Amino acid sequence: MAKILIAEDEMRIRKLIVDYLQNENYSVIEAENGEKALQEFYLNGDIDLVILDIMMPKKTGLEVLKEIRKESNIPVLILTALGSTEDEIRGLELGADDYITKPFKYKIFIARIKAALRRVQKTEDKYNLEGLEIDKNKREVKLNGEVLQLSPREYDLLLYLIENRNIALKRDNILDAVWGYDFYGDPRTIDTHIKLLRSKLESVGDKIKTVRAVGYRFEVE
Repeated sequence: MAKILIAEDEMRIRKLIVDYLQNENYSVIEAENGEKALQEFYLNGDIDLVILDIMMPKKTGLEVLKEIRKESNIPVLILTALGSTEDEIRGLELGADDYITKPFKYKIFIARIKAALRRVQKTEDKYNLEGLEIDKNKREVKLNGEVLQLSPREYDLLLYLIENRNIALKRDNILDAVWGYDFYGDPRTIDTHIKLLRSKLESVGDKIKTVRAVGYRFEVE
């Protein structure tokens, strides 16, 4: 579970962001000003990502970002007001990974968070699970030594399930990760692709479990 520090002086917005993040099962640390944000950053050595509002009392988000960059390359996203191009450019120049413009939509906000975390997430290049072999560099899947013919979407779906094995994944999260946050088609397309995957994976397909009222889980011992 990723731990995220959110620094935002406006309580309403901060609580909204906390709700968004906790809904995605992230651990959240709150700071109501820039000085507190730095304190929390130094006190918690296992923070995975920082979200900074630019306009905060005591220390601005850009001042906090500058201090963080002296110590760490941790992903940092800045919150900017609509049309604050100069703040966005300044933040990126100081080392921010991305910026989010207020007001923001839930799916876009979460997609930005996940993208920032993925850029630093260490994942394996190859997987070998009970006769199922995946080579990420080749984008190749083998079952008992035989290459499986998977569509690009089936491959991405299988890889996402395996990289998050033993975790119950919500359908919305699967859609965001595999189809993209701007997907507006029928969510039932996930079920169709899962059915095809199970068939192609033969006995290994039984490891893709349906989690009632949630989504799916790739289950391994």
